[in-house]
Amino acid sequence: MAERVGGKILFGGGILASASVTLLMPVAARFSVYMLIALRVLQGTVEGVTFPSMHALLSCWIPPVERSRVVSFSYSGIQLGTVIAMPLSGVLCDHGFAGGWPSAFYVFGAAGCLWALAWFVLCHNTLSAHPRISFDERHYIELSMESSEISAKPPVPWTKIATSLPFWACAVAHLAFNWGYYTLLTCLPKYMHDVLQFDMTQNGILSGLPYFSAWLLMIGAGQLADWLRAPHRLQTGTVRKLFCSAGLLIPAVFLVAVGFLGSNRILIVSAVVLAVGFSALAWSGFGANHLDLAPVYAGTLMGLTNTLATIPGFLGP
Repeated sequence: MAERVGGKILFGGGILASASVTLLMPVAARFSVYMLIALRVLQGTVEGVTFPSMHALLSCWIPPVERSRVVSFSYSGIQLGTVIAMPLSGVLCDHGFAGGWPSAFYVFGAAGCLWALAWFVLCHNTLSAHPRISFDERHYIELSMESSEISAKPPVPWTKIATSLPFWACAVAHLAFNWGYYTLLTCLPKYMHDVLQFDMTQNGILSGLPYFSAWLLMIGAGQLADWLRAPHRLQTGTVRKLFCSAGLLIPAVFLVAVGFLGSNRILIVSAVVLAVGFSALAWSGFGANHLDLAPVYAGTLMGLTNTLATIPGFLGP
């Protein structure tokens, strides 16, 4: 859908719908647990459009030489949002209006709605649709792109995708990455509170700290990956494999170490911070790889791998 109607409407609409559902959560929680569960399912459904839409937009805008840094910088917003949301949620739960915890849903729901309005005004699907782009910038991007804008996309080569080993390698890496990511994202606050005995405000700050390290490393990794991909250095495939392997293996070592640290809160928090931080390297591997494999179908490829990679979102916890 994003490749045909444009990522602007799909991505902005998904965030707007998710933010609107967020505003309804406290009401649903008080009214019926089944209504709350239904809204959470609906929220997950509308959020499913985000990654494929982002990749569809990036495929129209980002020159090949800048893929690593732009993909990592764009998706680093996920980490930065978590850094802001977790501590602020803890403070709102302890000291917020409307009885504490509901204020977290109201604040972030309202922020998402305001963001969506700005997005619809400022974002454009293609170079030709952008009213404010300079001639020099447009000329540079058009010369750099592997595929120019075309009015009608060719049919998706489903058979070639299904039989492509590089595609399946990307999909498996995405699944493995998300297993650790979703497990920590959903369970880390509970672990901090129930096992390490941090209060809500401390919990929010410490749960957000790992994602701050991931934000920093993600941006730096993108710059380094594109530098390594320059002529006479390393091939793109080699760079993708290096960063993906490092982004999976290094966090695995630190997470295994947590199981042997007993109740030493300082060492445990340090290990988790390093695990989540180094996992950000993988975005310069599998995260940008969809654009390497098939720029025209980058949104479709991300949709497919992300569907598989969302399975750990319920199996992991």
